[in-house]
Amino acid sequence: MNQKSSIDEIRARFDVDVERFSNLSTGQEAAMDGALALDLIAEAAAAATPHAQDVLDIGCGAGNYTLKLMQRLPGLRATLLDLSRPMLDRAAQRVSASGAGRVETIQEDVRAAEFGEGRFDVILAAAVLHHLRGEDDWRAVFAKFRRCLRPGGSLWIYDLVTHEDPAVHAAMWRRYAEYLEGLKGPAYRETVFAYIEKEDSPRPVTWQIERLREAGFASADVLHKNGPFAAFGARV
Repeated sequence: MNQKSSIDEIRARFDVDVERFSNLSTGQEAAMDGALALDLIAEAAAAATPHAQDVLDIGCGAGNYTLKLMQRLPGLRATLLDLSRPMLDRAAQRVSASGAGRVETIQEDVRAAEFGEGRFDVILAAAVLHHLRGEDDWRAVFAKFRRCLRPGGSLWIYDLVTHEDPAVHAAMWRRYAEYLEGLKGPAYRETVFAYIEKEDSPRPVTWQIERLREAGFASADVLHKNGPFAAFGARV
């Protein structure tokens, strides 16, 4: 864990990568089925929380997930959190232009941010929670999410995941290696795997759902899983 990227290193990498995260049509290229997960999460969030007024987008990047949700729930008031100021600026511009009722930006690590209680109807967390480190981080963040959701609110996650069975884990990551190599060749595969090793600390979907239930979420659903990526959510 001590050799993993620091917050400042992660922030610096995303500061110069805004354009790659600004494509609403394709999602993130390195993520398997990123565009599909974007659609699934927007559809599930709107179905589970149809009267939502306030959304919190954790690790919002350039705002794709909030934008996609606003296609189904127009006029949302959006709170956008990210480590990167350039990402936040791009997200705020795009979300405002799409008709958000209000846009607030917070440049902060989710572990340090405080949101209060019962402020949001929907929380989105796409490709961000794998930056958490020890189990205490995960438990504290999930408990924070539970506190800041209103009754009936929902949390939706798309992320890189590991697997509880080592053989299954190896098989799914071989699948991911083949996907990356088919996309841009062996050098690209090695580059992506190197920054995952340096930067990320993913956990299994099953483990995360157990932690969500411990935090007080009443129900959970897996929307999609392909290789080491999964889209899932939980309701208060």
